[in-house]
Amino acid sequence: MTRPALFGTAMRMGQRVRPLLPQALRNKVPQAVDAGAWPRTTHARKMLLLDGCVQPSMSPNINAATARVLDRLGVQLVVAREAGCCGAVRYHTGDHDGGLDNMRRNIDAWWPAVQAGAEAIVMTASGCGVMVKEYGHLLRNDARYADRARQISALAKDLSELLPNFADALQDAASEARLGKGTNGRRVAYHPPCTLQHGQQIRGKVEALLTGLGVDVKLCADSHLCCGSAGTYSVLQPVLSYRLRDEKLANLQASNPEAIVSANIGCITHLQSGTGTPVMHWIELVDRMLG
Repeated sequence: MTRPALFGTAMRMGQRVRPLLPQALRNKVPQAVDAGAWPRTTHARKMLLLDGCVQPSMSPNINAATARVLDRLGVQLVVAREAGCCGAVRYHTGDHDGGLDNMRRNIDAWWPAVQAGAEAIVMTASGCGVMVKEYGHLLRNDARYADRARQISALAKDLSELLPNFADALQDAASEARLGKGTNGRRVAYHPPCTLQHGQQIRGKVEALLTGLGVDVKLCADSHLCCGSAGTYSVLQPVLSYRLRDEKLANLQASNPEAIVSANIGCITHLQSGTGTPVMHWIELVDRMLG
């Protein structure tokens, strides 16, 4: 999982034979989707993006949608190809040295863009975001990397922390798109990932942003509880994981939503495995609304 090239190859192979896979494996292999076009426009304002190790293969449209939305707002999203896994997989499974090496590699990859004035490092997976925000703490005793790690953590922002700064421009663009298409507001249920609402202590921002765009957003009962994905938990504890998933889906679907939106690839994939209701990252919904 921590090697995007190998993981991507394995995921593509799994997607080709997905109908033949046992249900337990099929749940971990989402159907292949087209990411759409990545903007080619150059802007003076630039932000870095953590591409991630599993998200580009499992749901490539999330980062592409983020790039399109930011492009519409006059911001160029830049990917440092030398960056890779945020370090969470190794660090949280006991390989602390390996996780710290992942962090150092990312810092080295991002540093030239940081020095060139990148405004932020955008996190579209809240599980990665909570990890990168810990770089400064985890590398505090590393004489070579401590100062840079603190600066990287300070620049790391979940997408929901950044887009409220563009709320007026987003609302204008969404209104224009609605007039052009004659579409009304949408009804969605929002699942805030544990890594966002508990790890990063970010609450209410996604709901407020989508509401401002004309979306009818519902939080489900017990919205503070885990969906059961929890990183490797869904693999190591499948019985409990699926029980949590089904309880979460029952609550989410109580409002009869057109779609379920979340903010972390693990939650999205896990929830989608138990429902026919579309499950997507909330930025994908915004991207669609802007046309």
